[in-house]
Amino acid sequence: MTPARSGGRWRCWPAAVVWLLAAVPGAGLAAELDEVLARGELVWAADQEGGGPHVFVDPDDPTRLIGFEVELAALVAGELGVKARFQQGQWDRLPLLLGRAADCVVNGFESTPQRARDWRCSRPYFAYALQLVARRDSALDSLEALAKAGPRGPWRIGVLTGSAAEIEMRRRSDLAIEVVGYDGTVDCLEQVRGRVLDAGLMDDCIASFNADRFGELRGVGRPFAGGTYTILTAPDTPRLSAAIDEALGRLITDGRLKALYDRWDLAGRQQMLLLRDAAEVPPAPRGSLADLIRGALPLLLSSAGMTILLSVASFPVAILIGLSVAVGRLHGPAWLRPFLACYVEILRGTPLMLQLYALFFLLPKAGLALPALVAAILGLALNYSAYESEIYRAGLKAVPVGQFEAALALGMTKWQCLRHVLVPQAVRIVMPPVTSDFIALFKDTSVCSAITVIELTKRYSVLALSTGRIAELAIVTALLYLAMSWPLSLLSRWFERRLEQRCERAPG
Repeated sequence: MTPARSGGRWRCWPAAVVWLLAAVPGAGLAAELDEVLARGELVWAADQEGGGPHVFVDPDDPTRLIGFEVELAALVAGELGVKARFQQGQWDRLPLLLGRAADCVVNGFESTPQRARDWRCSRPYFAYALQLVARRDSALDSLEALAKAGPRGPWRIGVLTGSAAEIEMRRRSDLAIEVVGYDGTVDCLEQVRGRVLDAGLMDDCIASFNADRFGELRGVGRPFAGGTYTILTAPDTPRLSAAIDEALGRLITDGRLKALYDRWDLAGRQQMLLLRDAAEVPPAPRGSLADLIRGALPLLLSSAGMTILLSVASFPVAILIGLSVAVGRLHGPAWLRPFLACYVEILRGTPLMLQLYALFFLLPKAGLALPALVAAILGLALNYSAYESEIYRAGLKAVPVGQFEAALALGMTKWQCLRHVLVPQAVRIVMPPVTSDFIALFKDTSVCSAITVIELTKRYSVLALSTGRIAELAIVTALLYLAMSWPLSLLSRWFERRLEQRCERAPG
């Protein structure tokens, strides 16, 4: 691992520590009702990037959060006699914050048997249904039309990762669809508008809230497969969970919850009627470890294959670009060198995730829509090419200048000297750090989940939260990463020994 890339290697550790702490009994005790009251704050977690009408940034005041769940959290906290304090988190990982950084999660989490098994779930506070959304000029005119492939093959349907919409679409083996997971519904709608996706499936309140912003889109058919939202708390907080249930009951009884939904154009009376008849979701049974491994291992292996594909496809391109940039900066035309230096500094000075977002979400606005896999490979290659160029530049400068001058004296051209004398020696010198960068690339492929590519880390995250077996799946995932990176570590050390032996045999 080169110093320039060490930050990429370690940035996954905070999330890993949270996952493992959440899986170990007694690693941290959640705040019970007494502690919340003593603190004077109810810390509630949500993802403000998820958009409206749940939790989102006020367009008129970017420092202020608004949304019906922002107001709901304040009402519930007020019923407990404390203030509400917001805690940001990524939507599909919000439950992992319970007991560590948050007291409860209030962010459109659907009541499911799996969540009832792994967390404490409040009484329902909102009823939803799923709405399919497509472009107005789309040939997709009903849910039944998904049973047959569309003009471009299977219909590409965007969903929020970990949501009821994803669960519904992935279980429908009767439909000719390809399900694409997103970290935010707004990103999904943007991709439908940009024709990258054929349609998106989301909660009906989200589709209605964004109808004006995305006027090119329309609802397809009627909402279906409804459910309810619940407030999640940690398993070891029965009194806090009961207090939240009582607070919701009072908000329903005195009409404040109805008034809240009417204020947000969410059909308050209809909501109250639906909540009145909502039934509690029974918890799902916990399967054995053997059943877990048998069901999860094929998915993890498939996602590990995607990790390998991303790495193997992008790194040779990164090396080729990096070597070209290094040669250009040292031996290219004088007018070209400042541009190459800017290329390196821009790519090294901006986050990989931002570069991936630009390739995947911004290029379609300019009329160039790249498939997610292509955008991921290109983004990784461009990002790593900047670091590889610095490694190769150091390798080229490490070759004694006398060899270059001798080659010129023998009648070689400048580019012949580079091809036959300098570059081969530089490549041998830099093989150990280049191999270490290749190992780092395996870890950085996890960032590609931001543009819907499901690699090993993302698959682990989804499976861990859906099964509740965080520690067991973390061990299996770690072993898979080790199996992929360990041979490369051995290769790196072999190159280092070869280089040391060559230096020892060199005269003088």
